[in-house]
Amino acid sequence: MSEPTMREVPEADPYDNRRQVLYWRLLARLFDPEEQASLESASLAVVEDIGLPAALLDPGASVDSVVQRHPELAAEFDGLMAPEPEEDGARDRAAEVRRAALASKVLLNVFASSPGTVTAEQLARWQSDAGWLERALGCRPGELRGGGRGGQAATSGPGGGGGVSPTGTGFGGPAPDLSRLIPEIGPELGSIEAGLVKRMHLREVLADPQLASRLTPSMSLIEQLLRDKNNLSGVALANAKALIRRYVDEVTDVLRTQVEKASVGELDRSVPPKRVFRNLDLDRTIWKNLTNWDPEEERLYVDRLYYRHTSRKTTPQRLIVVVDQSGSMVDSMVNCTILASIFAGLPKVDVHLIAYDTQALDLTPWAHDPFETLLRTKLGGGTDGTVAMALAQPKIAEPRNTVVVWISDFYEWRTHELFESMAAIHRSGAKFIPVGSVTSSGRGSVNPWFREKFKDLGTPVISGHIKKLVHELKTFLT
Repeated sequence: MSEPTMREVPEADPYDNRRQVLYWRLLARLFDPEEQASLESASLAVVEDIGLPAALLDPGASVDSVVQRHPELAAEFDGLMAPEPEEDGARDRAAEVRRAALASKVLLNVFASSPGTVTAEQLARWQSDAGWLERALGCRPGELRGGGRGGQAATSGPGGGGGVSPTGTGFGGPAPDLSRLIPEIGPELGSIEAGLVKRMHLREVLADPQLASRLTPSMSLIEQLLRDKNNLSGVALANAKALIRRYVDEVTDVLRTQVEKASVGELDRSVPPKRVFRNLDLDRTIWKNLTNWDPEEERLYVDRLYYRHTSRKTTPQRLIVVVDQSGSMVDSMVNCTILASIFAGLPKVDVHLIAYDTQALDLTPWAHDPFETLLRTKLGGGTDGTVAMALAQPKIAEPRNTVVVWISDFYEWRTHELFESMAAIHRSGAKFIPVGSVTSSGRGSVNPWFREKFKDLGTPVISGHIKKLVHELKTFLT
Protein backbone atom coordinates (compact mmCIF):
# COMPACT_ATOMS: atom_id res chain seq x y z
CA MET A 1 0.00 0.00 0.00
CA SER A 2 1.44 3.33 -1.00
CA GLU A 3 1.61 6.07 1.51
CA PRO A 4 -1.05 8.82 1.19
CA THR A 5 0.23 12.03 -0.26
CA MET A 6 -0.90 15.53 0.60
CA ARG A 7 -3.24 17.09 -2.00
CA GLU A 8 -1.56 19.99 -3.65
CA VAL A 9 -3.30 23.33 -3.18
CA PRO A 10 -3.27 25.36 -6.43
CA GLU A 11 -1.54 28.67 -6.24
CA ALA A 12 -3.81 31.72 -6.28
CA ASP A 13 -4.02 33.36 -9.66
CA PRO A 14 -2.44 36.83 -9.32
CA TYR A 15 -4.77 38.25 -11.96
CA ASP A 16 -7.82 36.95 -10.08
CA ASN A 17 -6.49 38.56 -6.93
CA ARG A 18 -6.08 41.91 -8.70
CA ARG A 19 -9.63 41.79 -10.02
CA GLN A 20 -10.93 40.96 -6.57
CA VAL A 21 -9.15 43.99 -5.12
CA LEU A 22 -10.70 46.31 -7.72
CA TYR A 23 -14.19 44.88 -7.30
CA TRP A 24 -14.06 44.91 -3.50
CA ARG A 25 -13.09 48.58 -3.70
CA LEU A 26 -16.00 49.15 -6.09
CA LEU A 27 -18.49 47.58 -3.67
CA ALA A 28 -17.02 49.37 -0.68
CA ARG A 29 -17.27 52.76 -2.42
CA LEU A 30 -20.83 52.14 -3.63
CA PHE A 31 -22.11 51.40 -0.12
CA ASP A 32 -19.83 53.70 1.88
CA PRO A 33 -18.27 56.90 0.49
CA GLU A 34 -15.51 56.75 3.13
CA GLU A 35 -12.18 55.46 1.88
CA GLN A 36 -10.92 52.06 3.00
CA ALA A 37 -7.20 52.73 3.25
CA SER A 38 -6.09 49.15 2.60
CA LEU A 39 -8.31 48.78 -0.47
CA GLU A 40 -7.23 52.16 -1.83
CA SER A 41 -3.53 51.41 -1.53
CA ALA A 42 -3.94 47.91 -2.95
CA SER A 43 -6.00 49.22 -5.88
CA LEU A 44 -3.43 51.93 -6.60
CA ALA A 45 -0.72 49.27 -6.77
CA VAL A 46 -2.83 47.20 -9.18
CA VAL A 47 -3.60 50.15 -11.45
CA GLU A 48 0.02 51.29 -11.62
CA ASP A 49 1.22 47.72 -12.19
CA ILE A 50 -0.99 47.28 -15.28
CA GLY A 51 0.04 50.64 -16.73
CA LEU A 52 -3.15 52.63 -16.15
CA PRO A 53 -3.25 56.20 -14.79
CA ALA A 54 -3.87 56.70 -11.07
CA ALA A 55 -6.59 59.23 -12.00
CA LEU A 56 -8.92 56.24 -12.50
CA LEU A 57 -9.10 56.00 -8.72
CA ASP A 58 -9.76 59.71 -8.15
CA PRO A 59 -13.49 60.19 -7.32
CA GLY A 60 -13.22 63.84 -8.37
CA ALA A 61 -11.97 63.07 -11.88
CA SER A 62 -14.59 62.63 -14.59
CA VAL A 63 -14.14 60.07 -17.34
CA ASP A 64 -13.85 63.00 -19.76
CA SER A 65 -10.87 64.41 -17.88
CA VAL A 66 -9.16 61.01 -17.78
CA VAL A 67 -9.67 60.52 -21.52
CA GLN A 68 -8.46 64.05 -22.29
CA ARG A 69 -5.17 63.29 -20.53
CA HIS A 70 -4.99 59.76 -21.91
CA PRO A 71 -6.84 59.74 -25.27
CA GLU A 72 -5.76 56.18 -26.01
CA LEU A 73 -8.26 54.99 -23.37
CA ALA A 74 -11.33 56.33 -25.21
CA ALA A 75 -11.62 53.29 -27.47
CA GLU A 76 -11.36 50.93 -24.48
CA PHE A 77 -14.44 52.44 -22.82
CA ASP A 78 -16.61 51.82 -25.93
CA GLY A 79 -18.41 48.48 -25.52
CA LEU A 80 -16.47 47.85 -22.31
CA MET A 81 -19.39 46.07 -20.60
CA ALA A 82 -21.15 44.75 -23.69
CA PRO A 83 -21.21 40.94 -24.14
CA GLU A 84 -18.25 39.51 -26.01
CA PRO A 85 -18.34 36.47 -28.33
CA GLU A 86 -16.84 33.40 -26.75
CA GLU A 87 -13.49 32.47 -28.20
CA ASP A 88 -11.52 29.27 -27.92
CA GLY A 89 -8.20 29.37 -26.18
CA ALA A 90 -6.81 30.92 -23.02
CA ARG A 91 -8.31 34.07 -21.58
CA ASP A 92 -6.28 37.23 -21.60
CA ARG A 93 -6.22 37.66 -17.82
CA ALA A 94 -4.14 40.83 -17.92
CA ALA A 95 -6.71 42.43 -20.26
CA GLU A 96 -9.51 41.39 -17.89
CA VAL A 97 -7.85 43.22 -14.99
CA ARG A 98 -7.51 46.29 -17.18
CA ARG A 99 -11.18 46.17 -18.13
CA ALA A 100 -12.16 45.74 -14.48
CA ALA A 101 -10.31 48.92 -13.56
CA LEU A 102 -11.98 50.92 -16.35
CA ALA A 103 -15.44 49.51 -15.57
CA SER A 104 -15.06 50.34 -11.88
CA LYS A 105 -14.29 53.95 -12.77
CA VAL A 106 -17.44 54.36 -14.87
CA LEU A 107 -19.73 52.62 -12.39
CA LEU A 108 -18.48 54.62 -9.40
CA ASN A 109 -18.73 57.96 -11.18
CA VAL A 110 -22.35 57.26 -12.14
CA PHE A 111 -23.77 55.39 -9.14
CA ALA A 112 -21.80 56.87 -6.22
CA SER A 113 -22.88 60.52 -6.45
CA SER A 114 -22.09 62.74 -3.48
CA PRO A 115 -24.89 64.25 -1.34
CA GLY A 116 -25.68 67.96 -0.97
CA THR A 117 -26.45 70.77 -3.36
CA VAL A 118 -25.62 70.09 -7.00
CA THR A 119 -24.05 72.73 -9.26
CA ALA A 120 -24.55 73.03 -13.00
CA GLU A 121 -20.99 71.84 -13.50
CA GLN A 122 -21.57 68.75 -11.35
CA LEU A 123 -24.76 67.89 -13.24
CA ALA A 124 -23.01 68.28 -16.60
CA ARG A 125 -20.16 66.07 -15.37
CA TRP A 126 -22.56 63.35 -14.19
CA GLN A 127 -24.44 63.45 -17.50
CA SER A 128 -21.15 63.07 -19.33
CA ASP A 129 -20.13 60.11 -17.13
CA ALA A 130 -23.56 58.53 -17.66
CA GLY A 131 -22.92 58.90 -21.39
CA TRP A 132 -19.68 56.96 -21.00
CA LEU A 133 -21.57 54.21 -19.14
CA GLU A 134 -24.08 54.02 -21.97
CA ARG A 135 -21.21 53.76 -24.45
CA ALA A 136 -19.67 51.02 -22.33
CA LEU A 137 -22.96 49.11 -22.56
CA GLY A 138 -22.96 49.41 -26.35
CA CYS A 139 -25.47 52.27 -26.60
CA ARG A 140 -25.30 55.89 -27.70
CA PRO A 141 -24.96 58.56 -24.98
CA GLY A 142 -28.43 59.54 -23.77
CA GLU A 143 -30.19 56.39 -25.02
CA LEU A 144 -30.85 54.67 -21.71
CA ARG A 145 -31.88 57.60 -19.54
CA GLY A 146 -35.63 57.98 -19.18
CA GLY A 147 -36.73 60.15 -22.06
CA GLY A 148 -33.21 60.98 -23.05
CA ARG A 149 -32.48 61.87 -26.68
CA GLY A 150 -35.75 60.70 -27.94
CA GLY A 151 -35.88 57.83 -25.59
CA GLN A 152 -34.33 55.31 -27.97
CA ALA A 153 -32.51 52.30 -26.77
CA ALA A 154 -30.87 50.82 -29.82
CA THR A 155 -29.30 48.03 -27.83
CA SER A 156 -31.47 46.11 -25.47
CA GLY A 157 -30.75 42.90 -23.69
CA PRO A 158 -33.31 40.18 -23.14
CA GLY A 159 -34.24 41.69 -19.82
CA GLY A 160 -34.18 39.73 -16.64
CA GLY A 161 -34.22 40.08 -12.94
CA GLY A 162 -31.88 39.32 -10.15
CA GLY A 163 -29.34 41.44 -8.40
CA VAL A 164 -26.40 43.09 -10.08
CA SER A 165 -23.14 41.28 -9.57
CA PRO A 166 -20.22 43.58 -10.30
CA THR A 167 -18.52 40.85 -12.30
CA GLY A 168 -21.44 39.08 -13.90
CA THR A 169 -19.72 35.72 -13.27
CA GLY A 170 -18.31 36.26 -9.81
CA PHE A 171 -15.10 37.91 -8.69
CA GLY A 172 -13.07 35.45 -10.72
CA GLY A 173 -14.74 36.35 -14.05
CA PRO A 174 -14.07 39.03 -16.63
CA ALA A 175 -15.24 42.64 -16.55
CA PRO A 176 -18.95 43.25 -15.88
CA ASP A 177 -21.45 42.27 -18.55
CA LEU A 178 -24.50 44.35 -17.60
CA SER A 179 -26.16 44.30 -21.02
CA ARG A 180 -28.93 41.94 -19.84
CA LEU A 181 -29.86 44.51 -17.19
CA ILE A 182 -30.28 47.41 -19.63
CA PRO A 183 -34.08 47.54 -19.03
CA GLU A 184 -33.36 48.16 -15.32
CA ILE A 185 -30.31 50.40 -15.76
CA GLY A 186 -32.10 52.92 -18.01
CA PRO A 187 -34.81 53.87 -15.50
CA GLU A 188 -32.25 53.93 -12.68
CA LEU A 189 -30.09 56.42 -14.58
CA GLY A 190 -33.15 58.57 -15.19
CA SER A 191 -34.00 58.45 -11.49
CA ILE A 192 -30.49 59.48 -10.44
CA GLU A 193 -30.46 62.33 -12.93
CA ALA A 194 -33.86 63.55 -11.72
CA GLY A 195 -32.54 63.55 -8.14
CA LEU A 196 -29.52 65.62 -9.12
CA VAL A 197 -31.69 68.16 -10.92
CA LYS A 198 -33.96 68.52 -7.89
CA ARG A 199 -30.95 69.26 -5.69
CA MET A 200 -29.88 72.16 -7.89
CA HIS A 201 -30.70 75.79 -7.20
CA LEU A 202 -32.08 75.87 -10.73
CA ARG A 203 -33.36 79.45 -10.74
CA GLU A 204 -29.96 80.78 -9.67
CA VAL A 205 -28.23 78.69 -12.32
CA LEU A 206 -30.57 79.90 -15.07
CA ALA A 207 -30.05 83.53 -14.06
CA ASP A 208 -26.31 83.14 -14.74
CA PRO A 209 -25.69 82.67 -18.51
CA GLN A 210 -22.30 81.10 -17.85
CA LEU A 211 -23.74 78.47 -15.47
CA ALA A 212 -26.78 77.91 -17.69
CA SER A 213 -24.52 77.20 -20.67
CA ARG A 214 -23.09 74.22 -18.76
CA LEU A 215 -26.47 72.52 -18.48
CA THR A 216 -27.11 69.58 -20.77
CA PRO A 217 -30.80 69.18 -21.73
CA SER A 218 -32.38 66.02 -20.34
CA MET A 219 -35.89 64.82 -19.56
CA SER A 220 -35.39 65.51 -15.85
CA LEU A 221 -34.19 69.03 -16.51
CA ILE A 222 -37.01 69.76 -18.97
CA GLU A 223 -39.55 68.55 -16.41
CA GLN A 224 -38.19 70.96 -13.80
CA LEU A 225 -38.13 73.83 -16.29
CA LEU A 226 -41.73 73.23 -17.34
CA ARG A 227 -42.89 73.04 -13.74
CA ASP A 228 -41.11 76.26 -12.79
CA LYS A 229 -41.55 78.29 -16.00
CA ASN A 230 -44.19 80.60 -14.51
CA ASN A 231 -41.75 81.65 -11.79
CA LEU A 232 -39.00 82.60 -14.23
CA SER A 233 -38.45 85.91 -15.98
CA GLY A 234 -35.82 87.87 -17.88
CA VAL A 235 -32.50 86.11 -18.44
CA ALA A 236 -33.57 83.01 -16.49
CA LEU A 237 -36.68 82.55 -18.63
CA ALA A 238 -34.71 83.08 -21.85
CA ASN A 239 -32.14 80.47 -20.79
CA ALA A 240 -34.92 78.04 -19.83
CA LYS A 241 -36.60 78.43 -23.22
CA ALA A 242 -33.27 77.91 -24.98
CA LEU A 243 -32.71 74.63 -23.11
CA ILE A 244 -36.24 73.41 -23.89
CA ARG A 245 -35.76 74.32 -27.56
CA ARG A 246 -32.46 72.41 -27.71
CA TYR A 247 -34.00 69.32 -26.18
CA VAL A 248 -37.05 69.45 -28.44
CA ASP A 249 -34.91 69.80 -31.56
CA GLU A 250 -32.68 66.87 -30.58
CA VAL A 251 -35.57 64.52 -29.82
CA THR A 252 -37.42 65.63 -32.95
CA ASP A 253 -34.44 64.69 -35.14
CA VAL A 254 -34.40 61.19 -33.62
CA LEU A 255 -38.14 60.53 -33.90
CA ARG A 256 -38.50 62.00 -37.39
CA THR A 257 -36.30 59.25 -38.83
CA GLN A 258 -38.84 56.69 -37.59
CA VAL A 259 -41.83 58.51 -39.10
CA GLU A 260 -40.55 59.93 -42.38
CA LYS A 261 -41.28 56.76 -44.41
CA ALA A 262 -45.03 56.99 -43.80
CA SER A 263 -47.14 56.71 -46.95
CA VAL A 264 -48.20 59.91 -48.69
CA GLY A 265 -51.18 58.38 -50.55
CA GLU A 266 -51.93 56.32 -53.66
CA LEU A 267 -51.59 57.58 -57.21
CA ASP A 268 -54.69 59.37 -58.45
CA ARG A 269 -55.08 58.31 -62.10
CA SER A 270 -58.19 60.44 -62.54
CA VAL A 271 -55.92 63.48 -62.72
CA PRO A 272 -54.10 63.84 -66.08
CA PRO A 273 -50.30 63.68 -65.72
CA LYS A 274 -48.40 66.92 -65.99
CA ARG A 275 -46.66 67.08 -69.38
CA VAL A 276 -43.16 68.04 -68.27
CA PHE A 277 -39.86 66.35 -69.03
CA ARG A 278 -39.30 65.01 -65.51
CA ASN A 279 -42.59 63.05 -65.77
CA LEU A 280 -41.78 61.54 -69.18
CA ASP A 281 -42.25 57.75 -69.15
CA LEU A 282 -39.49 56.84 -71.59
CA ASP A 283 -39.99 53.05 -71.52
CA ARG A 284 -43.72 53.29 -72.22
CA THR A 285 -43.16 55.90 -74.94
CA ILE A 286 -40.74 53.60 -76.78
CA TRP A 287 -43.01 50.56 -76.39
CA LYS A 288 -46.12 52.33 -77.67
CA ASN A 289 -44.25 53.71 -80.72
CA LEU A 290 -42.46 50.55 -81.85
CA THR A 291 -44.80 50.31 -84.84
CA ASN A 292 -43.12 53.46 -86.17
CA TRP A 293 -39.69 51.83 -86.34
CA ASP A 294 -37.97 52.34 -89.70
CA PRO A 295 -35.52 49.45 -90.21
CA GLU A 296 -33.85 51.04 -93.23
CA GLU A 297 -33.04 54.27 -91.45
CA GLU A 298 -32.77 52.48 -88.09
CA ARG A 299 -34.79 55.26 -86.57
CA LEU A 300 -37.85 55.32 -84.29
CA TYR A 301 -40.43 57.94 -85.11
CA VAL A 302 -42.43 59.07 -82.07
CA ASP A 303 -45.87 60.45 -82.70
CA ARG A 304 -47.04 60.39 -79.06
CA LEU A 305 -45.35 60.96 -75.71
CA TYR A 306 -46.48 59.22 -72.55
CA TYR A 307 -46.11 60.71 -69.06
CA ARG A 308 -46.20 59.25 -65.56
CA HIS A 309 -49.04 60.03 -63.15
CA THR A 310 -47.66 61.86 -60.11
CA SER A 311 -50.80 63.25 -58.50
CA ARG A 312 -51.72 61.37 -55.32
CA LYS A 313 -54.92 60.92 -53.42
CA THR A 314 -54.58 62.91 -50.23
CA THR A 315 -57.59 62.05 -48.11
CA PRO A 316 -56.43 63.27 -44.69
CA GLN A 317 -56.23 60.76 -41.86
CA ARG A 318 -57.33 62.41 -38.62
CA LEU A 319 -55.04 61.77 -35.65
CA ILE A 320 -56.37 62.85 -32.25
CA VAL A 321 -53.78 62.68 -29.46
CA VAL A 322 -55.09 63.00 -25.91
CA VAL A 323 -52.40 63.11 -23.25
CA ASP A 324 -52.61 63.19 -19.47
CA GLN A 325 -50.42 66.05 -18.21
CA SER A 326 -50.58 65.11 -14.53
CA GLY A 327 -47.34 64.79 -12.59
CA SER A 328 -46.73 61.10 -13.36
CA MET A 329 -46.97 61.61 -17.13
CA VAL A 330 -44.42 64.37 -17.74
CA ASP A 331 -42.07 62.44 -20.03
CA SER A 332 -45.02 61.09 -22.02
CA MET A 333 -46.32 64.64 -22.40
CA VAL A 334 -42.99 65.83 -23.78
CA ASN A 335 -42.47 62.89 -26.14
CA CYS A 336 -46.04 62.88 -27.47
CA THR A 337 -46.05 66.62 -28.05
CA ILE A 338 -42.97 66.20 -30.20
CA LEU A 339 -44.37 63.11 -31.94
CA ALA A 340 -47.65 64.88 -32.73
CA SER A 341 -45.74 67.76 -34.33
CA ILE A 342 -43.88 65.34 -36.61
CA PHE A 343 -47.09 63.67 -37.81
CA ALA A 344 -48.63 67.13 -38.21
CA GLY A 345 -45.95 67.80 -40.83
CA LEU A 346 -47.04 64.89 -43.03
CA PRO A 347 -49.24 65.82 -46.03
CA LYS A 348 -52.07 63.37 -45.34
CA VAL A 349 -52.42 63.71 -41.56
CA ASP A 350 -54.77 66.08 -39.73
CA VAL A 351 -53.45 66.21 -36.16
CA HIS A 352 -55.36 67.36 -33.08
CA LEU A 353 -53.71 67.55 -29.64
CA ILE A 354 -55.49 67.71 -26.28
CA ALA A 355 -53.84 67.85 -22.84
CA TYR A 356 -55.72 67.40 -19.59
CA ASP A 357 -55.61 67.01 -15.82
CA THR A 358 -58.83 68.14 -14.12
CA GLN A 359 -59.29 70.57 -17.00
CA ALA A 360 -58.71 70.04 -20.71
CA LEU A 361 -56.75 72.24 -23.08
CA ASP A 362 -57.02 72.07 -26.88
CA LEU A 363 -53.47 72.57 -28.14
CA THR A 364 -54.29 71.86 -31.79
CA PRO A 365 -53.35 75.37 -33.06
CA TRP A 366 -49.79 74.78 -31.82
CA ALA A 367 -49.55 71.04 -32.59
CA HIS A 368 -47.00 71.71 -35.35
CA ASP A 369 -44.64 73.43 -32.86
CA PRO A 370 -43.79 71.27 -29.81
CA PHE A 371 -41.82 74.09 -28.20
CA GLU A 372 -44.81 76.44 -28.13
CA THR A 373 -47.08 73.57 -27.08
CA LEU A 374 -44.96 72.66 -24.08
CA LEU A 375 -44.83 76.27 -22.93
CA ARG A 376 -48.64 76.23 -22.79
CA THR A 377 -48.92 73.09 -20.69
CA LYS A 378 -49.50 73.11 -16.96
CA LEU A 379 -47.97 70.01 -15.42
CA GLY A 380 -49.36 68.35 -12.31
CA GLY A 381 -52.73 68.25 -10.64
CA GLY A 382 -55.42 65.59 -10.58
CA THR A 383 -56.88 63.55 -13.43
CA ASP A 384 -60.34 63.64 -15.00
CA GLY A 385 -60.38 62.18 -18.50
CA THR A 386 -64.05 63.00 -19.06
CA VAL A 387 -63.17 66.68 -19.63
CA ALA A 388 -60.75 65.65 -22.38
CA MET A 389 -63.33 63.30 -23.87
CA ALA A 390 -65.74 66.23 -24.19
CA LEU A 391 -63.19 67.92 -26.49
CA ALA A 392 -62.16 64.78 -28.38
CA GLN A 393 -65.55 63.32 -29.36
CA PRO A 394 -66.72 66.25 -31.55
CA LYS A 395 -63.48 65.96 -33.56
CA ILE A 396 -64.39 62.44 -34.79
CA ALA A 397 -66.19 63.40 -38.02
CA GLU A 398 -65.32 60.25 -40.04
CA PRO A 399 -64.69 57.36 -37.62
CA ARG A 400 -63.21 55.01 -40.25
CA ASN A 401 -60.66 57.66 -41.05
CA THR A 402 -59.77 58.56 -37.45
CA VAL A 403 -57.35 57.25 -34.85
CA VAL A 404 -57.54 58.34 -31.21
CA VAL A 405 -54.37 57.89 -29.14
CA TRP A 406 -55.07 58.23 -25.42
CA ILE A 407 -51.94 58.44 -23.25
CA SER A 408 -52.40 58.10 -19.51
CA ASP A 409 -51.80 55.88 -16.49
CA PHE A 410 -55.64 55.66 -16.38
CA TYR A 411 -55.93 56.30 -12.65
CA GLU A 412 -59.15 58.21 -13.13
CA TRP A 413 -61.88 59.68 -10.98
CA ARG A 414 -64.90 58.69 -13.09
CA THR A 415 -63.62 55.36 -14.36
CA HIS A 416 -66.81 53.69 -15.66
CA GLU A 417 -68.09 56.82 -17.41
CA LEU A 418 -64.76 57.40 -19.16
CA PHE A 419 -64.33 53.78 -20.24
CA GLU A 420 -67.83 53.63 -21.72
CA SER A 421 -67.11 56.69 -23.87
CA MET A 422 -63.81 55.13 -25.00
CA ALA A 423 -65.61 51.88 -25.87
CA ALA A 424 -68.13 53.90 -27.87
CA ILE A 425 -65.29 55.41 -29.95
CA HIS A 426 -64.00 51.90 -30.66
CA ARG A 427 -67.46 50.63 -31.65
CA SER A 428 -67.98 53.59 -33.98
CA GLY A 429 -65.23 52.28 -36.26
CA ALA A 430 -62.47 54.67 -35.20
CA LYS A 431 -59.17 53.15 -34.17
CA PHE A 432 -58.65 53.65 -30.43
CA ILE A 433 -55.11 53.17 -29.07
CA PRO A 434 -54.70 53.33 -25.27
CA VAL A 435 -51.09 54.02 -24.29
CA GLY A 436 -49.69 53.62 -20.78
CA SER A 437 -46.38 55.36 -21.32
CA VAL A 438 -44.35 56.93 -24.10
CA THR A 439 -40.83 56.90 -22.71
CA SER A 440 -37.44 55.47 -23.62
CA SER A 441 -37.48 53.07 -20.67
CA GLY A 442 -41.11 51.98 -21.00
CA ARG A 443 -41.52 52.19 -17.24
CA GLY A 444 -44.96 53.33 -16.17
CA SER A 445 -47.84 51.89 -14.17
CA VAL A 446 -51.32 51.46 -15.62
CA ASN A 447 -54.57 51.10 -13.68
CA PRO A 448 -55.17 47.28 -13.66
CA TRP A 449 -58.95 47.78 -14.03
CA PHE A 450 -58.52 49.75 -17.24
CA ARG A 451 -55.87 47.33 -18.52
CA GLU A 452 -58.26 44.37 -18.25
CA LYS A 453 -61.18 46.33 -19.72
CA PHE A 454 -59.13 47.41 -22.74
CA LYS A 455 -57.93 43.84 -23.23
CA ASP A 456 -61.51 42.55 -23.23
CA LEU A 457 -62.43 45.31 -25.69
CA GLY A 458 -59.75 44.11 -28.10
CA THR A 459 -57.62 47.24 -27.73
CA PRO A 460 -54.81 46.24 -25.33
CA VAL A 461 -52.78 48.99 -23.69
CA ILE A 462 -49.48 49.80 -25.35
CA SER A 463 -46.90 50.20 -22.62
CA GLY A 464 -43.24 50.53 -23.32
CA HIS A 465 -40.99 51.95 -25.95
CA ILE A 466 -42.12 54.92 -28.04
CA LYS A 467 -41.29 52.84 -31.13
CA LYS A 468 -44.41 50.78 -30.45
CA LEU A 469 -46.62 53.84 -30.80
CA VAL A 470 -44.79 55.01 -33.92
CA HIS A 471 -45.31 51.56 -35.46
CA GLU A 472 -49.05 51.58 -34.65
CA LEU A 473 -49.51 55.04 -36.15
CA LYS A 474 -47.53 54.25 -39.29
CA THR A 475 -49.61 51.08 -39.77
CA PHE A 476 -52.76 53.21 -39.64
CA LEU A 477 -51.38 55.77 -42.09
CA THR A 478 -50.19 53.28 -44.73
